[in-house]
Amino acid sequence: MTDMQPESELYTKLKVGAAASKVFPPGRPANVYRAARPAAFGPDLDAAAACARPVPVADEVVPLLFRPRPVRRDSQGAKPFFLMAGPNVIQSEEHIFKMCRHIKSVTDDLGVEYIFKSSFDKANRTNVKSFRGPGMDEGLKVLDKVKHAFDVPIVTDIHEPWQAEPVGKVADIMQIPAFLCRQTDLLVAAGKTGCIINIKKGQFCASSVMRNSAEKIRSTGNPNVMVCERGTMFGYSDLVVDPRNMELMRDANCPIVADVTHSLQQPAGRASGSSGGVASGGLRELIPCVSRTCVAVGVDGIFMEVHDDPNSSPVDGPTQWPLRHLRPLLKELIDIGNATKGKETFEIDVSPFREGEETP
Repeated sequence: MTDMQPESELYTKLKVGAAASKVFPPGRPANVYRAARPAAFGPDLDAAAACARPVPVADEVVPLLFRPRPVRRDSQGAKPFFLMAGPNVIQSEEHIFKMCRHIKSVTDDLGVEYIFKSSFDKANRTNVKSFRGPGMDEGLKVLDKVKHAFDVPIVTDIHEPWQAEPVGKVADIMQIPAFLCRQTDLLVAAGKTGCIINIKKGQFCASSVMRNSAEKIRSTGNPNVMVCERGTMFGYSDLVVDPRNMELMRDANCPIVADVTHSLQQPAGRASGSSGGVASGGLRELIPCVSRTCVAVGVDGIFMEVHDDPNSSPVDGPTQWPLRHLRPLLKELIDIGNATKGKETFEIDVSPFREGEETP
């Protein structure tokens, strides 16, 4: 029988709100992990009172392939949000370096915590003939080079359990694609690496599903998990973003990320060539609208695919944000993030209103 210990023993400090943090004991650092407040949390909640739920002790559940380690820049408590951004897929080493250099220049100037994103393999393309990327071996070499050249943490995605170990040696954050958010073997393999795991909510899933997906990561002893909103199917070839999901997913007790580009896809929504095939379209012009909404609601991180020439991108061109417009959009989002109280709990008093009662 697996020994258990109260979750409160895992933390030396727990603060709830915009500057929330969880500090783990030696060997289990917090990484990007933030204590996003669930509905039941209040501003003065004591760690011992908050954390009655037992969790497995890591080494007594499954030995980790790699010990959890902090990312190079700690996005914990990033104000007002951290940014995961880059081109959808690795097109070339030269292009990756160009994109990271320009995006990092913008985020450094604006004071936004930055994590570089790109994929080595797009395994879920609509068409079997579509470009997928350089593959894992070559792609990881490129990502490792950009990581060290620009001193940035890396996020990239995996599609099969066997990819977790080699990817975990390079990536600081490992991403689980939305279509695979419930795949237990994949989630467990990712969790064992000790990386931070960003799980995208399936387009077909209720927000409550993400609580169980996050627990699959934690079952390996790895507490470093985030969940990501990326839209919900609305008919066959469209997605909508339901802002309620970004609040309801808080019950997973982890940071909430909003994918503001993929959430505007129109899956298999446009004709492709003369063969009668289909490809995914998108509504790039609505990226600012969705981004403003997500930041106002109080998400902890923004996921955004950015490209210097979106119309030439071999993958998801219609939903990649133009590099030249990144700075003005981020400046606006920072202003919204600094103004909103979306990360705070609104205390609702439903008792009868009395004459003469003072309102806040």
